[in-house]
Formats: sequence, C-alpha cells, structure tokens
Amino acid sequence: MATGSNIGKELMDDLTVKTSFTIPIGKGIEIDESIVVMWFIMAAVFIVAFILSRNLRVKNPNKKQLFVEFCIEWYYNMFDGMLEGGAKIYAPYLMCVCTFIGIANITGLFGVKPPTKDLNVTIALAVMSIVVVEYAGIHANGVRRWAKSFTEPVAIMTPLNVLEIIIRPFSLCMRLFGNVVGAFVIMELIKMAIPEVVPMVLSLYFDIFDGLLQAYVFVFLTALYLNEAVEG
Repeated sequence: MATGSNIGKELMDDLTVKTSFTIPIGKGIEIDESIVVMWFIMAAVFIVAFILSRNLRVKNPNKKQLFVEFCIEWYYNMFDGMLEGGAKIYAPYLMCVCTFIGIANITGLFGVKPPTKDLNVTIALAVMSIVVVEYAGIHANGVRRWAKSFTEPVAIMTPLNVLEIIIRPFSLCMRLFGNVVGAFVIMELIKMAIPEVVPMVLSLYFDIFDGLLQAYVFVFLTALYLNEAVEG
C-alpha cells in the first residue's frame, strides 16, 4: 500500500500545474509553468520561421528555400484537402494550431512538462477553434441563416443544437487532455516498473507518434466542424 501510495503521490505531483514565477503587480499575478513553456514554443517557432524566411529569391532559389517550400506546400495541401469549398481559407489556421499542439506534445522528450497536460491550455485551444468555427458559419451564411440553422431540422431541436456549441469544445479539449495525460501516466508507470531501455523505446510512440497523432485528430475534427458550419 505504501508503494502504491507513493506512486500515486508522484504522479499527482507531476500532473499538478505549478507556478513558475509571480509578477509583482497588485496581489501578484502567478504565471504557470505551462504558460512559460508556451512562450518558449512560440519564440522558437518565430525564430525558426525568421531564419528560414531570410534571403528568399524568386529566381534561382537555393536548396534550403526549395526544401522549405516543399514542406510548406505539402503541409498546406494536407489541411486544404480536409476542407471543402469556402472552408479552405481556414487551412492556415489549422496549420498553426497543428504545429503548436504537435510541438507542445513532444516537449516531454526534452524533460519539459507539455503544456497540453494543463486542462486550461486545452480548453483555450478548443474554445478558440469553436469560435473560429462559429465565425466561419456566420461569415459564409450570414447571421440570419446561421441563427436559423439552430432550428433545423425541426424547431424542437433548437436547445440541443445550441447545447452542441458547448459540447464540441468540451469534447475537443477533453480528448486532447485525456490522451496526453493518459500517455504520460502510462510512461511514468512503465519507468517505475521496468528498466530504462524499454521506456526509451516506448517513448518513441507515446511522446512522438501519439503526440503528433493527437495534434492531427484535433485539427481534423476542427476541419469537420468548419465544413459543416460553412455548408450551413
């Protein structure tokens, strides 16, 4: 029992959102560890993008530029293929979200707690995506037709259709959060039970493949919602 209790305490300690530092304004503004990691991810992406976008040429591009253009075109076409009709204009948004979540999910390889283990982060991502989805519906169909869609197929379905706006982000955030935390818990239990070699091999799946897969699933579901919203 003592061993099981200790394991439980270690897991809970690892999963607890910790404060990195406090900004001395008023009663103090606590900055969580997940926010700091997000800042580093955004800074890293910005620096890489800045470096790769320097000295671009229309004629006689170098190998670096050709490789970057190939990667971006492949990436864009993948998300463009998920979207239909007017929803295709939101492909860049899906690219940005997928890139952020993908990088966030694999930060555990560097000994950093992934920010997606913080439920607040996954809620923010889900709410942001649903806001874009609802905006896409209004932009494509107009406010009147968008509002009328809540009464379809029959008016009695209106409460359920409105409730769906809440259910969708809840589903998105809990799916992402649950999978990331679940993979983390499994890896921690494996590390406690068997030697380091096996956890290192399994981390290739849980930290890399599963992390990138969850990013793809998140944007794939968002793409489905966007298609539905634009179609009206």
